[in-house]
Amino acid sequence: MHTTLLALDLGTTTGWALRDRTGRITSGTEAFKPRRFEGGGMRFLRFKTWLGELKAHADGIDTLVFEEVRRHVSTDAAHAYGGFLATLAAWCEHHGVPYQGVPVGTIKKHATGSGRAGKDAVMAAVRRRGHAPADDNEADALALLHWALPLHDAAQEA
Repeated sequence: MHTTLLALDLGTTTGWALRDRTGRITSGTEAFKPRRFEGGGMRFLRFKTWLGELKAHADGIDTLVFEEVRRHVSTDAAHAYGGFLATLAAWCEHHGVPYQGVPVGTIKKHATGSGRAGKDAVMAAVRRRGHAPADDNEADALALLHWALPLHDAAQEA
């Protein structure tokens, strides 16, 4: 039996990858685009609700890793990322789920051999592992999951 590990690529379209207790890996994306007539915080409340639903579906989340972004294309992207990160950290603390940020370059280097690889190279690397990501968000989450699995499993054995 395995422990659950959730990997997230945070953003308005959040990529996710989950290794469940049976060892099965599932992945996808979830959109948190602001809706018409919604207040500014509603996307983060929907994100928090989605995390709870994912936790229930997976029969718990033992560990969570997320892509740690240090540089953003725009101010809006930086603000959105900060909101998702704050919501995620508070949710993990509340539920007692250990969480860790992993730098983008570390994920890319593990997946492709280069910390400066582009989106296409990461998607190709994930496809070589047998996955069919719909977009770069899902591919990033899968690459992060594969980076974290050996470390997570080694910690569980210790």
